[in-house]
Amino acid sequence: MNWLTKAINFGEKIKKVLRKRPSKEDIANSDWTSCCKGPILKKDLENNLWVCNLCGKHHRISCRQRFDIVFGKNAYQILESPIPTEDPLNWVDTKSYRDRLKIARKKTNQNCAVMIAKGKINGIEVTAGAINFDFIGGSVGAAEGEAIIYGVQHAIDNQTPYLFFPCGGGQRMFESTIALANMTRTTLAINELKNNNLPYIVCFTDPTAGGITASFAMLGDIHLAEPGCLIAFAGKRVIQATVKEELSSDFQTAEFVEKHGFVDRVVHRKDIQKEVGKLLSILLRKNSDIHLENLNETSETNIQTREAS
Repeated sequence: MNWLTKAINFGEKIKKVLRKRPSKEDIANSDWTSCCKGPILKKDLENNLWVCNLCGKHHRISCRQRFDIVFGKNAYQILESPIPTEDPLNWVDTKSYRDRLKIARKKTNQNCAVMIAKGKINGIEVTAGAINFDFIGGSVGAAEGEAIIYGVQHAIDNQTPYLFFPCGGGQRMFESTIALANMTRTTLAINELKNNNLPYIVCFTDPTAGGITASFAMLGDIHLAEPGCLIAFAGKRVIQATVKEELSSDFQTAEFVEKHGFVDRVVHRKDIQKEVGKLLSILLRKNSDIHLENLNETSETNIQTREAS
């Protein structure tokens, strides 16, 4: 057997091994996933709110799983946000953008990466939004921008606080400047929310980066973050190559960002509902007190006016 025959046979053996490897779909449908010590049952992970018992890693979760944790299992209503033109640029690379959207929708059971819901936290009506990283990397396009703005408008119309859980790598390249325009649009929407004196609380999840960090995600009145999550604009390697210095191992983690003042508190997933509930109670009571003070001042003025007349 010459070397060429041996090489061909070796190549065939490799192909057989690769064919036996499970596909991405097989892995997704499996009862198992992996973490620090190897395989772990998804059921065990789910029972611990998708947080590893050993290393404390907060695994990525869907929007509905997020709402289940914050509001209680199915104790909320999903709000249908408008869906604009799906593929305004007729984008095609290795596959068409329309095909990517179909795959993402089938995988996540969502129309776009962002979902908006309403529910109660400690008896307080709250409008909440979340991004699903499994939907094209949580990237923001026209539909996602519309959903975020729809959530803001719902909060204003119903005079509720707005709670948002961002994640994703930034604006969606398949929509080019249309996606980029939503950085400005969502920023203006959040400013309108603040003009209405409504609390806006952001809870960073892994990973939050790019145009998401550079727009609506960094505009919260209060910033919370899950432990260990990435919070960044440009990637660590890009920054390191630019500053020509070695960066710390915890650079751009939630803990690092908290230490430098961009996050108010790092909160374990199991404590987020309680933490948000406390914050809203304080913020809304303060607004009520200010409102009562204004009413008292108005009443005193009216009394003085009547006495003078």
